[in-house]
Amino acid sequence: MRERQALDGFAALAQETRLRIVRMLVKAGAEGMAAGAIGAALDGSASSRVAFHLNHLQQAGLIVSRREGRSIIYSAIFPALSDLVAFLMRDCCEGHCEVCDPAIKLFAQCEGRPTKLRTRNRKRIT
Repeated sequence: MRERQALDGFAALAQETRLRIVRMLVKAGAEGMAAGAIGAALDGSASSRVAFHLNHLQQAGLIVSRREGRSIIYSAIFPALSDLVAFLMRDCCEGHCEVCDPAIKLFAQCEGRPTKLRTRNRKRIT
């Protein structure tokens, strides 16, 4: 990750609402959350306010959206988030990386992609 990308990512996260959104999406995992559910979780925030923050996070490359029927579902981009952590930890511990390396490897394993998708009637597709 280049420094400019890291700055964009950290700048997007340096705002309370956007940080809350990313944390919600991380908890939601690969399936993500509908925009309406995100707004409801933000104490019923106006949809225009939520859309503003979601757009900011999307432009920073931290989240992605997809359409499912009439809903727009947002998901965290786990590799981008792990790259931010790795960027911070890259030069850690003055060369003694016994602590940092396992954490970086663990973050790198989480792709945040669903292994199975669901259709409307909850039937699994592989």
